[in-house]
Amino acid sequence: MSEEAVPGLRREAIGLREVLFQSITAMALAAAVAASIPSGAAFAGGSLPLSVLIALVACLFTASCVAELAREMPAAGSVATYTAQGLHPSVGFLVGWGYVFVEALVPPLLLLQLGFTTAGTLHQEWSSYPGDLWWPWSLTGAAVIAAAGYLGVRASARFGTVLGVFEVLVFLVFAVWLIAKAGGDNTLSVFGTSHTAKGYDGISGVFAGSVYTVLAFAGFEAAAPLAEETKDPRRTMHRAVLGAALSIGLVYVLTTYAMSVYFGPDRFSGFGASGAGSWEGVARASFGLFWVLVFLAVVNSTIANANACATVSTRTAFALARIRVFPALFARVHPGHRSPVAGVAVQCAVSVAVMLGLGLAYDPVTAFLLLATVIVTVVIGVYIVVNLACAGYFLRRRRELLKPVRHLVFPVLGIIAFVPALLTAAGLPVFDFVTELTPPVSYAGPVVGAWMSAGVVILIFLLRRHPGRIAETARVHLDETSTTAPSQSGVVQS
Repeated sequence: MSEEAVPGLRREAIGLREVLFQSITAMALAAAVAASIPSGAAFAGGSLPLSVLIALVACLFTASCVAELAREMPAAGSVATYTAQGLHPSVGFLVGWGYVFVEALVPPLLLLQLGFTTAGTLHQEWSSYPGDLWWPWSLTGAAVIAAAGYLGVRASARFGTVLGVFEVLVFLVFAVWLIAKAGGDNTLSVFGTSHTAKGYDGISGVFAGSVYTVLAFAGFEAAAPLAEETKDPRRTMHRAVLGAALSIGLVYVLTTYAMSVYFGPDRFSGFGASGAGSWEGVARASFGLFWVLVFLAVVNSTIANANACATVSTRTAFALARIRVFPALFARVHPGHRSPVAGVAVQCAVSVAVMLGLGLAYDPVTAFLLLATVIVTVVIGVYIVVNLACAGYFLRRRRELLKPVRHLVFPVLGIIAFVPALLTAAGLPVFDFVTELTPPVSYAGPVVGAWMSAGVVILIFLLRRHPGRIAETARVHLDETSTTAPSQSGVVQS
């Protein structure tokens, strides 16, 4: 379809490279390597590389399901459209409702991390800089992300590509450097169970570490909402989702292996996100000014991830507003940039309000933990439902394309992989390595419950008054042969 024929988002604006890095930056490689993955070291110890490898295989099951659905249904609604077609339109609406909510919370989460990371590092280098003066950096990041979103998908995607390339290169170079420095200490024993932390011997420690590591893979599906703005979307979406999960998963394995053998597998259980036993700590102690690049990569990662997730939230909101289950405001596009400009403005306002509200009410680190718990809980729930939708779609709608392993076995394995991570993120002490959440982080559960309950109320209202709108959550606009015209306001009329 030509750009002129289809109103709304700009068609065929970006290609595989930009879409691939949309998912890569949404996975926040540098932040995951430096902060998220090390949380598993307390259980897996020096066997953490094996935990990461197990998490990679587990996440590829779900990534395969998302990629299959993205190829069949290239739509800005992404996970909402997939579940509407594979399960039921009502489920699709609730998935979209939850997905927009958490993706809108990712930018303030990352802006908080940008603020306290930058302020803390500056204070460490120059004690005269106040360590608690974090919010100016967060506001600067918010302005950058809003500008990229306003300028349209080409600007935001290319911006994300540049940021993504930088953080990948920094950690790849550092990993190779660590492996070379380790010399004779390089060993494949870290892919076994002999180096797990005390109290978590053998495979139990590896499993516990993998549960925490799974959380670092969240975001591989972020390419999917850009389907309507991508060249050859069926092929491109499939390659981008799988490519991001596999390539960044392998980088996770390589970097974790490198640090494990360099730091020492038998003392790796003391490795973490800060202090001497951290990526920045090791860089400071042994590699001179290279720590500056590690710091910049982490800062870069927060901006890139926030940019990618702001794109996801605005595109998903656009898709739901287009069928009038969200306010029409979110379907307004800029006449020149073809960006969902009203959604970008709302996203920026929400980011600043949540970031400053929670960050000043508590402190930026506590606010970060609270938002992270809300986000991970919902995102993993979405992954589980999408796995079910994959099986449902090929059983109910495309039986002629059904491949039992890819469309039935992989979804089941994907669900099995993410259920322990969901329980861990929610702080439900089903396993002995799960820590029960304490206030205010424990408020995440009621927050998620309140939001989803509001979604159920709206769903019931729409089913009674406008059932056709809910049915349209299963609509794939790129598959339509006829088009509609935009109104004078730029809102797509359907």
